[in-house]
Amino acid sequence: MYPRILDIGPVTIHTYGLLLALAFITGIWFTSRKAQQEGLDPDKIWNMGFIVIVSALVGAKILLFLSDFSYYSQNPREILSLYTLRSFGVYYGGLLLSLGAAAWYLRKSGLPGWKVSDLAAPGIALGQSIGRLGCLSAGCCFGKPTKMPWGLTFTSKYAYDNVGVPLNIPLHPTQIYESIATFALFLYLMWRLRKRHFTGQIILEYLMIYSVLRFIIEFYRDDDRGFVLHDLLSTSQFIGILTAIASLALFVYLRRRTPQAQS
Repeated sequence: MYPRILDIGPVTIHTYGLLLALAFITGIWFTSRKAQQEGLDPDKIWNMGFIVIVSALVGAKILLFLSDFSYYSQNPREILSLYTLRSFGVYYGGLLLSLGAAAWYLRKSGLPGWKVSDLAAPGIALGQSIGRLGCLSAGCCFGKPTKMPWGLTFTSKYAYDNVGVPLNIPLHPTQIYESIATFALFLYLMWRLRKRHFTGQIILEYLMIYSVLRFIIEFYRDDDRGFVLHDLLSTSQFIGILTAIASLALFVYLRRRTPQAQS
């Protein structure tokens, strides 16, 4: 675990930030490449990618504040604290706002929305896989204590000061769990793109499968991330349920509207 790559005077280059940037760039590059193969303008995909990056960062922070509103409302100074500013936020907030922003741009630019979404789905999963390695380097999104042989022990005082990860205790490597799961999802979606499918099917499969994966992984996490329904579910689990239901409904609707799946 290396939360810092380089210190240059007062400037610190964090591994998390570098991997997060790599995750965004990789996802956008992959999508633009697939779009170009389908005869679409790759420059428009890069423009959309910039909008997605900004929306993801803003949306993740907004949901971070909402999921822990009681704390931030009582401690408004923490909104601009070092921990909050360095935190990416809640992934689902970034995902939902970026999907909305991307839909707006696709409509404005005249690109086929569902088709581009299908082409983007594998890139999103690949970006997540890389991004979770950034979480691992920073120590955030950490897991519960475990006695399993693959438990991960963090020792960086710097990481503890920044994200509060427990030190010298074996923890579930939840960051690795999600990185592996989303990389497997990336491979699956790549395979699905080459098979017969109806327009919109790939992105909806991504949303449904990721919701299930995230729901399960959340049980092993131990970081402070907000809970609902009398602490029965984490914020991400609750949003994941809603996302899965909405995606399934759209899946059925589009499938019925397209009697014969397209290749």
